[in-house]
Amino acid sequence: MTDHQTTTRRIPAVSWRQLRSLRVRLIAVFAAVALLAAVSASGIAYWLNRDAVLKRAQDTALNDFRVSLSRSVSTMPLNATCQDLAGLASGVASSGLSYDVVVTDPEHPECSASSDPAHFTLADVPAPLQSTVAKPREITDSNPYRYHLYWQRQNLEGRPFLIGGSKVMPNGPTAYMFKSLENERADLNTLGWSLSIATLLALIGSALLAQAASATVLRPVKRLGDAARKLGEGRLDTRLEVDGADELADLARTFNRTAEALHEQVEELSAREAQSRRFVADMSHELRTPLTAMTAVTDILEDEAESLDPMIEPAVRLVVSETRRLSDLVENLMEVTRFDAGTAKLVADEVDMADLIMSCIDGRAWYDAVELDAPRGILAVVDPRRLDVVFANLIGNALKHGGSPVRVKVRQTGDSVVVEVSDSGPGIPEDVLPHVFDRFYKADRGRARSEGSGLGLSIAMANAQIHGGTITAANGEVGAVFTLTLPLAPPAPPSEDETEGGPVRDAARDKDAS
Repeated sequence: MTDHQTTTRRIPAVSWRQLRSLRVRLIAVFAAVALLAAVSASGIAYWLNRDAVLKRAQDTALNDFRVSLSRSVSTMPLNATCQDLAGLASGVASSGLSYDVVVTDPEHPECSASSDPAHFTLADVPAPLQSTVAKPREITDSNPYRYHLYWQRQNLEGRPFLIGGSKVMPNGPTAYMFKSLENERADLNTLGWSLSIATLLALIGSALLAQAASATVLRPVKRLGDAARKLGEGRLDTRLEVDGADELADLARTFNRTAEALHEQVEELSAREAQSRRFVADMSHELRTPLTAMTAVTDILEDEAESLDPMIEPAVRLVVSETRRLSDLVENLMEVTRFDAGTAKLVADEVDMADLIMSCIDGRAWYDAVELDAPRGILAVVDPRRLDVVFANLIGNALKHGGSPVRVKVRQTGDSVVVEVSDSGPGIPEDVLPHVFDRFYKADRGRARSEGSGLGLSIAMANAQIHGGTITAANGEVGAVFTLTLPLAPPAPPSEDETEGGPVRDAARDKDAS
């Protein structure tokens, strides 16, 4: 143990499916639209205000510079000295708008006066502005002046300035103004921060609005999804409450109409299926009485077959075999109708699986063709009669189609018992494997009369399922392998709630059994 223990907290990972959900996409779209609109509005507002603020400061400073320069130049002597130029620079700069002035005279190029020589000199004036100010313009009706006032915005040592310049007369001095725009930049920065905060608030508001809108839209969609799941589970009476006249209400109405039509079709199909089951059950029941008499007669004929005319004996044996085949078919059909109607019941008892399989093998005289590997002591609560049918079908099918020796292996796995029946035949074709438990399915259609009714494995699967188990078919290293898996204890009988809507649930069970 260490003195310092650190606890790692796991953050649940967000799946790609959650990121692609309709709610997330709706919020993202709202946020994107709001961000685009807010940024556009803020950008336009910023540039409009920027131009307005700079133009106002620029016009005010240039007008004051023009007026102050005109007033101060009028008091200067014709042959101005360097001291006069310095006085002109100081006089123009003292107008009260806090700008500095640099004055130069072509007559005295060595004299360059500045109201603040430590910070502003003629070298700070951009060369393009100097050449433009010194260039005279042609006098016309629309241009009565040869020289004009020009300006340019320039950063000096990282600070914004408005630099304006004008030549007073052809042989007079030239003055340049340096107006600081620090206050205007501070105001624009404040405006920019305000617009950024407004954009952020708009983004948050749009996300909240999208959340509210998505809840309004997705709530009916969630109800529709829940109703569809219930409908898929077989609850055909599921309906949605319709409220309003919008597209979601139309969708709910369509769902209700679809569910109603499906309910009617299922009821009709269930009624037809019930009629078919009753028909098969009644037919099988009615056939039992004449078959009982026929079986008694055929037993007598079989006993006397050897004393009959050799020309008649083959016909008698054919009648005997076909009568027994018909009797087995009727019994199988009656068993199938019991499973279909849900009337098949378990008469469970605790038995030793080894004894049960040995009894099945001995009763059918298969002991010479079957190798049994079944340890004693594996006790299971099962219906012995139904499991005898399962073992008889699996072992008999292996002997008939696979050939001996047939190996039967029993083992216990947890709370289940597993019985494997394998043969020594060629195996089951891959295209036949998915259908071996289908009713009336035969791999070789050309031998349909000689291969039984095609109901044996289907009845075996139904008997396994009524125990809560299952049967699987596969190909082993040699021959086919049928694996029966059963719980050691039978499943609890279904409650009344689980047996409601019998035709629908029976149809689902039939699908599983087939």
